[in-house]
Amino acid sequence: MKDRALVERLIAGNRRWANEIKKGDPEFFERLSGEQKPMCLLIGCSDSRVPVDQVLGLAPGDAFVHRNVGNVVSHADLNCLSVIQFAVGVLRIEDVIICGHFGCGAVAAAIEDQRHGLIDNWLNGIRTVCDRVQEKLKTMANDQERHDYVCEMNVLAQAYNVCRTSTVRDAWDRGQRVSVHGLIYSIRDGLLRDLHLHVSAADQVAEIVERLRD
Repeated sequence: MKDRALVERLIAGNRRWANEIKKGDPEFFERLSGEQKPMCLLIGCSDSRVPVDQVLGLAPGDAFVHRNVGNVVSHADLNCLSVIQFAVGVLRIEDVIICGHFGCGAVAAAIEDQRHGLIDNWLNGIRTVCDRVQEKLKTMANDQERHDYVCEMNVLAQAYNVCRTSTVRDAWDRGQRVSVHGLIYSIRDGLLRDLHLHVSAADQVAEIVERLRD
């Protein structure tokens, strides 16, 4: 039936993928099913062009992943907060990576500051980032430069929000190793940029605030 065509295509694709994995490593899925030990938590954007674990070259099991529109970390979002708590508190993940991307539609919508419906509530966090850097944006030559800059600043702001969660603050208080990093991906060339944000203790969080003020 026509309405099953996509599902059948996806199942066929899954079979090919699983067979290729098993050809190269016959015991891969047996090991994977034994225990979950990801090396990092990735928080990225829902954009279909940015599958964050794939663009980092990671295999199944390497990353615990949370994605939403605009890679936002909101203290009102119990979904995201629960992911962070499970990653840090249960899986004992030591590295949390915020991975934004240039060409982000959520950032573009926040910069435009026009009505889009329900999502306007979600974009408020990114609009706050835009407000913080208004003076800097006025010095830039074109819309592309302004958009790219806000994408980068949004990563910094969401990394700050991760650092301010009770989960990460409590982990630092008890001496648990947790580091928060910021990366940004370009759809234009497929490459990641390191935003040189690496926070491993509460007394380093102020550095993010200073960068957001620049």
